[in-house]
Amino acid sequence: MVGALVIVNGRVVTPEGVIDGAVLVENGRIAAVGAFDRPAGASVIDAQGRLIAPGLIDVGVFAIDPAAFAAGGITRALLMPDRSEAIDTVALVQHAAAAGKPRVWVHPLAAATRGLAGAELAEIGLMQAGGACGVATGRRWIADSGVMHRLLGYAGALGLRTVVHAEDAGLAGEAVMTEGETATRLGLASAPAEVEAIALARDLLLVEATGSPLHVRQVTTARALTLVREAKRKGLPVSCGITPAHLFLADSAVTGFRTFARLSPPLRGEDDRRACLAAIADGTIDLLCSGHDPQGPEAKRLPFADAEAGMAGAETLLAFGLTLVRDGVIGIERLFDLVAGAPARLFGLPGGSLTIGAEADLILVDPDAPWRIESDKMAATAGNTPFDGLPVQGRVMQVIKGGVAIR
Repeated sequence: MVGALVIVNGRVVTPEGVIDGAVLVENGRIAAVGAFDRPAGASVIDAQGRLIAPGLIDVGVFAIDPAAFAAGGITRALLMPDRSEAIDTVALVQHAAAAGKPRVWVHPLAAATRGLAGAELAEIGLMQAGGACGVATGRRWIADSGVMHRLLGYAGALGLRTVVHAEDAGLAGEAVMTEGETATRLGLASAPAEVEAIALARDLLLVEATGSPLHVRQVTTARALTLVREAKRKGLPVSCGITPAHLFLADSAVTGFRTFARLSPPLRGEDDRRACLAAIADGTIDLLCSGHDPQGPEAKRLPFADAEAGMAGAETLLAFGLTLVRDGVIGIERLFDLVAGAPARLFGLPGGSLTIGAEADLILVDPDAPWRIESDKMAATAGNTPFDGLPVQGRVMQVIKGGVAIR
């Protein structure tokens, strides 16, 4: 049994707004918020005016990185199945789920197909029984429409949301950038931004046919966002996410062959970037995720076309979310819904909001604390970030997991 804990003198982020007050935790769950009588013998943490907020739930990470998660206030992470051995068996699901405890709860996404090859469905039902909270196609799009139709029907019947990567591989080919002026100047293989909308249009038609829920891990183009809006207007069970990189950087960030800015999906043009900001503001985009995929120097310090795509994003996720708040794009309540509330709702996970009875996954945040992102000082297993050297504001000062302080 976890003893009573009171966090006082804070600004509590609730689904209804930010209130001055305290939070009471008993037996690992939130027992009271706001004003209440303090139990005798309870431990006390003084928030010193900081935000008391729900721990972040990061959807679609590619690495189990407890130090980076703790630094970024992430208390639950949904792990993509793309591992050295794809998560396509019950044993691998269970092994991944145990890997981050007690500092972070890892929720594996089961591989949709055996070996993520896109051909034969994996044993999704068994993996769900073993702890998988969803199913994912991994870094690739399933080109075979018959396989995708069967996947959605099967996963939907099990009550699982399917997470997809929207990129038509036939059109993308060996491209490493989005088609445009920057790709032309650098002489790099590129593909039109429509590769995303083409893939997504097929998947949305199959959602309409099956009624099964679909989550697009990242939607990064105006054309694809229009498709998502239309699907939501029809009442289809569709959701999507995005990373800060695609909100704050355009493809010009690759200038100088900066491999830290080689991502998947690749950075887009300025018009698409602005469309993504508008989609965060109007609610089209459901989640803000880190895309955490740390790559060591042996994978990044290569010619651009040979370098691995990916970035370390876990410990900078909240800082960029707070930048959206300061810029007036979203409010603070909307931010914590993007990074906690909505992920919990969509994938049926505990936590995500400071409501009575919820699991006490909390973070104390100083939203104004200044710091500089430095790749060689990051807590991540590798510090490859396209934001290296950028000054930001907002730091996680303490993490409480299940009512126990872990940082």
